Amino acid sequence: MSLVIAQDLCLSYGKKVLFDQDSFTLGPKDRVGLVGANGTGKSSLMKILAGVAQPDSGTVQYSRKARAGYLPQEIAGLPDGTVVEAVMSTVPGRDAMEARLKETEAALSAATDEEDQLELAQSLADLHAELDDFENRYGRHHAERILKGLGFRDADLAKPTSALSGGWRMRAALAGLLLQDPDLLLLDEPTNHLDVPTLTWFDDFMRRSNKALVLISHDKDFLNRQINRVVSLEVEGVREYAGNYDEYKRLRAEEKELLKARAVKVEARRAELQGFIDRFGAKATKARQAQSRAKMLEKLEKVQVLEERTTMKFRFPEVERSGRDVVTLEGITKHYGAQTVYNGLTGRVERGQRIAVVGANGAGKTTLLKMVAGELTPDSGTVTLGHNVVVGYYAQHHADKLDRQNTIIEEVRPLAADKPESYVRGVLGAFLFSGDDVEKPIGVLSGGERARVALAKLLLVPSNFLLMDEPTNHLDLDSSEMLIEALKSYSGTLLFVSHNRSFINGLASQVWEVADGKLTPHPGTLDDYLYHQQQLQQAAAEAAAAAAGTARGDKAGSAGPVTEKDRKRQEAEARQRRSVVEGPIKKEIAKLEARIAEVEAGQKEREAQLADPALYNDFARAKPLMDTHRASKEELEDLYARWEAAQEKLAEATASLG
Repeated sequence: MSLVIAQDLCLSYGKKVLFDQDSFTLGPKDRVGLVGANGTGKSSLMKILAGVAQPDSGTVQYSRKARAGYLPQEIAGLPDGTVVEAVMSTVPGRDAMEARLKETEAALSAATDEEDQLELAQSLADLHAELDDFENRYGRHHAERILKGLGFRDADLAKPTSALSGGWRMRAALAGLLLQDPDLLLLDEPTNHLDVPTLTWFDDFMRRSNKALVLISHDKDFLNRQINRVVSLEVEGVREYAGNYDEYKRLRAEEKELLKARAVKVEARRAELQGFIDRFGAKATKARQAQSRAKMLEKLEKVQVLEERTTMKFRFPEVERSGRDVVTLEGITKHYGAQTVYNGLTGRVERGQRIAVVGANGAGKTTLLKMVAGELTPDSGTVTLGHNVVVGYYAQHHADKLDRQNTIIEEVRPLAADKPESYVRGVLGAFLFSGDDVEKPIGVLSGGERARVALAKLLLVPSNFLLMDEPTNHLDLDSSEMLIEALKSYSGTLLFVSHNRSFINGLASQVWEVADGKLTPHPGTLDDYLYHQQQLQQAAAEAAAAAAGTARGDKAGSAGPVTEKDRKRQEAEARQRRSVVEGPIKKEIAKLEARIAEVEAGQKEREAQLADPALYNDFARAKPLMDTHRASKEELEDLYARWEAAQEKLAEATASLG
């Protein structure tokens, strides 16, 4: 059964056609990545699905009683009240339920007939039970847990929503959606305002959800972990692919090569037939064969090869070698009013390092980059650049500070005054501004286009020390991946802030954690850093559990000999603990074994079909069978790996219980 049916959607803006009779469905368990270049209509389609915008024609139909929750890239506002009250108020039905409760209480107090009193009393009990269930699912405790997971502190929960900045308003709106637990979540770049610790929590929370999801994200790693299907907005229209983003890219490339090969084969056949017709068409003895081949020529299929949208393609220029020490920070303090951001910060960046700066929002990541760039002066301490260091700084606020009156070429031309205009146009062309596009005013550009102009400016002034603050925020996935590839071959030093896990993992050789006014370096990628943090948390939890166990043991030891009743109670508690620990693992193992048996049965059936040589005469029938066989083989490998891991987990759990 479909959760959503989108039928024959059409949408145009002037001459630009975004959707032309496009249709697709969403199932109740589908977790869809909506992908496509900037400007192809991802956010427009999301708004149509959310019901906040209408297509020119076509329909979107939800199944009965299905609820959708929508998080746009920017929100207009939040309900009044404190943060926690505003989040709780987003759940529909609470006010109506409380009103029914008051009405029933009033009716019961006014009732004089015994039968009416009994009936109203039962209704009141049912309403209280309903309200209790509502509170368990959507109450304050659950709302606070979600808000804290998204980075709000206890003191923040009582703040009025009017006091929140834009980024925190987005987090509160996201908390409201997660609390509502709708049947379909529509999330348009939900990670844009999340720092790395919050993104880690949100990632885990979303992976535990079994509800339908449509997600737009420029973070490839996040997208891969969350989705099982891709809806892509391609040149030829809306297309659908099974699997995550990496699988979509593989399938798309395979499809492109297959169509190219088929097109070559068809064109060769077309040339062969046309050659016969041209050679023998005028000869009476061959006229019938020529006519036959003419009919065959008419019936030949027309193979439409896939068009690829143009993407950014550039490389950072070679740069002069700097000294070994690129920048040294000594005794840095920085305050904003009563708030201390840094207190005695010390650090050093060496030539060739690629350092990702991570930490909670407000910890001072952007402040650190601004001080290194010289845009901000520390209250005390020194920032010393090394020998022959040339700094290049890219930040989101730079894209916003472009002169809106300038055309694109007017904005960048002064940075390369010693270069011919053809060179400047060549750089802009690499960022998808070609021909008359370079004459567009900055004021009419989208956020992604302004970001590309700011990146182009960075290339026109070669630097051997790049500072980058959230460089992927307004870039689509392809552009983000292109930027990663360009930075991999960059020969200078890189210090950057990003919440994009694929960006950090693709580039970082070291992570700087900023917290409590201090800087702590960690070697390796973001995944290495997060693993280290998990190990520390696990060790702390185990130490706390051991301390609690020792305390219980001391208490039990001082209580004298154990009675038969206590012994039975302890055994029952031990069985309960074993059941709690082992039960879910055993359930998971049984589920995996059932799925393994199911997939193996399917493989056996397909192998019998694939053994038939006649099958390969019909490629259209053979290919999906071969694709399914390969996908099932990969699934079996994954299932067996998960089964082995679950068995090991069960053995460890059993051993720990004694």
